[in-house]
Amino acid sequence: MTTHTRATRDARTPVQQAALLVGAVFLLVGVLGFVPGVTTDYDTMEFASHDSGAELLGIFQISVLHNLVHLAFGIAGLVMARTASAARTYLMAGGAVYLVLWLYGLLVGHHSSANFVPLNNADDWLHFALGIGMIALGTLLTRRPATNTARS
Repeated sequence: MTTHTRATRDARTPVQQAALLVGAVFLLVGVLGFVPGVTTDYDTMEFASHDSGAELLGIFQISVLHNLVHLAFGIAGLVMARTASAARTYLMAGGAVYLVLWLYGLLVGHHSSANFVPLNNADDWLHFALGIGMIALGTLLTRRPATNTARS
């Protein structure tokens, strides 16, 4: 009979811990986007428009939709951190989504009606860093060590 202690059952792999942390940060950012003071020009926040003048920390342009996406992405990270394979998928797929958002932000004018998220330069480069960082975490934390095939 095999017995498992609670610590063994609850132990998370590094990729699960990373997904949990990333998810928690996104959840926090989503909540903070609705907090006046943390979000400057809060009264100018639109649901989804490049005209939204609200900025998280006075830097990152946000809208209600932008905040809701952060909340959903955070919840997804917390849920997907339950297994190593789902955590890796969250980090890799999420990183790819953020790289697409980076390209979208670069290609769509910030004052264009197509910029419905909305995004500014700070958002664009944060999305680039998030995309690279999440993919790196998903890759590096699930790498298998090289096996030694040499015989003695």
